[in-house]
Amino acid sequence: MPLFAYACRDCNAEFEALVRASDVPACPSCGSQNLQQQIARVSGDIKHKALAQAGRRAAAREGHVSNFSAKEAPIKKG
Repeated sequence: MPLFAYACRDCNAEFEALVRASDVPACPSCGSQNLQQQIARVSGDIKHKALAQAGRRAAAREGHVSNFSAKEAPIKKG
C-alpha cells in the first residue's frame, strides 16, 4: 500500500495515510472525505555535510527555510 499525504479541505488538518486503490481515505480529525492529495517530500538522513549544505542553499533559493536552525537561517530583508 502506498503512503499518501493529504490536506482536509473542511478542517485544514494535514496527515499521511496508507491507502489501497479501492479505499477512500477520511480525515482522522473530522472524518471528512473532502481531501486534497499533497505531494509528500521524502528525506533521509544526510551523512555528507556538503550535500546537506547544498540542499539548504537550494531550499533557501526556493523560500523553504523551515529546515534551518536559527543560526543557519538566511536573514530576511524587509
